[in-house]
Amino acid sequence: MYEADDRRDGFLDPLSMLRDGAAEQVDLGSPEQAAARIKHAAHAAGADLVGIAAYDDRWTYTERFSVQAGGPKPNDLPDGLDQVIVIGQAMDSTLIETAPSALSGAATGMGYSQDAVVLLTVAQYLRNLGYRAVPSMNDTALAVPYAIQAGLGEYGKHGLVITPEFGTSVRFGKIFTDAPLAHDRPISFGVREMCEICNACSKGCPSKAIPDGPPTTERHNRSNLVGVKKWTIDGERCFAYWTRINSDCSICVRVCPFTRDYTRRRNRAWLRLAGSRLRRLALWLDRREGRGARRQSDEWWPDA
Repeated sequence: MYEADDRRDGFLDPLSMLRDGAAEQVDLGSPEQAAARIKHAAHAAGADLVGIAAYDDRWTYTERFSVQAGGPKPNDLPDGLDQVIVIGQAMDSTLIETAPSALSGAATGMGYSQDAVVLLTVAQYLRNLGYRAVPSMNDTALAVPYAIQAGLGEYGKHGLVITPEFGTSVRFGKIFTDAPLAHDRPISFGVREMCEICNACSKGCPSKAIPDGPPTTERHNRSNLVGVKKWTIDGERCFAYWTRINSDCSICVRVCPFTRDYTRRRNRAWLRLAGSRLRRLALWLDRREGRGARRQSDEWWPDA
């Protein structure tokens, strides 16, 4: 599970499979032109979503975890990396339908793997252009606030980002860089209003880690942020359930009304309804059609 030199790439430490880049920086044009170039390259590398935000020190971890020492080690993110490119990778929706299961865990693992490939590719591209780039997954800093700031989605009651393209079924990574890039803006498409009347995730959570109430500054334990008013899950209770079932959970992803196949016209129509004053009707339709029900794992496999 752990690499040499007290590292675990992507989970405790930034991805490190990179080569040195050019000594001189290539002129990327205006920040808007540079952002368009980077997004184009990221999509070509396989990114499903790309957004850009300004670096915010509030979301950087004060320290990382050292496996060898069994305690903290420095979080040595270099100074001057004031731009953050956020990459989103959709997870296989048919696998998520089986959550919790080994199959839905595979969806998570493949999402991380695809994310790592794109992050490394884009980071190396930036380095080849003469800019510094540090690709990061679950390490170094929080991904959720950066994804929101980069305009990729809204914050949901289950503590995850809900996107208009894939709902909650998406994994995020980020690249810290000094390339001059234009920033995206946060978006709003009715998630907060829907979460205020929906309790699918809190009702479906087997560990009762997702409270069904308004946003608050309350902390469940030391794993929660201080001084941020939001819907806050009990991450320690959530992860304890993972250890009991020996797999990822992802039930909150499966049951979220926004987790849909938006290549289908009817689901795009539902999304517009959910963002309107008729959102209670949208929620009623979601529950009436039974979307989000668990699919048995043996139903996923083709007949022998």
